[in-house]
Amino acid sequence: MQLAKNLHSKAIFIGKEHAYAELATTSWVEIRDYLVKPQRIATVRRKTNETDISVKVDLDGSGVYRISTGIGFFDHMLELFSKHSGIDCEIKVNGDLDVDKHHSIEDTGLALGEALLKALGNKRGIERYGFLLPMDEAKAEVALDLSGRPYSKWNVPLKREYIGEMPTEMFEHFFRSFSDGLRCNLHVSASGDNEHHLIESIFKALARSMKQACMITSNALPSTKGVL
Repeated sequence: MQLAKNLHSKAIFIGKEHAYAELATTSWVEIRDYLVKPQRIATVRRKTNETDISVKVDLDGSGVYRISTGIGFFDHMLELFSKHSGIDCEIKVNGDLDVDKHHSIEDTGLALGEALLKALGNKRGIERYGFLLPMDEAKAEVALDLSGRPYSKWNVPLKREYIGEMPTEMFEHFFRSFSDGLRCNLHVSASGDNEHHLIESIFKALARSMKQACMITSNALPSTKGVL
């Protein structure tokens, strides 16, 4: 362990626990899986004249998050995404909120999508497709295809101008930016009376779609083209 620490390398400890170990276990199966399984972690930094955004994701995490966009309700939705997808997310946004929330929300969607795309790597073995999710009177459907082709369609009736301090028109824009960054097909539709529940169910459905689509279940690429 000390040698690994001095070399600034990861370490496996055969035992119950060790403070420095990346993995502590007595199971050879777990050790094999750890060594063979790709590390699907990525970091993206997006800096413009309007925003400075850093995003780090771990597709095989446990839904741990640290998120700060400066927009409370948006933070809450991104936290739901991390928790229900099992994807660890660190998102830090410094944006021109004194001007408008538009740039921060749009660029967060682009950066998060790009980080997820980067973490997916060659996409070999993934399920690719993913979700229908109810929340009280609201029902959301998020159809996702990690196809390498960005396209989004939004069919969500929103009547309120704001939910929390977030403009409702920006939800569609976020999902479009997310689709562009991740290069995926994304169809979102939802129905319900309570618009807070409506948006919350959409983000949870997106999370479950990502969890399902990112799951590795084989060693084959899910495409006849040979590339995604």
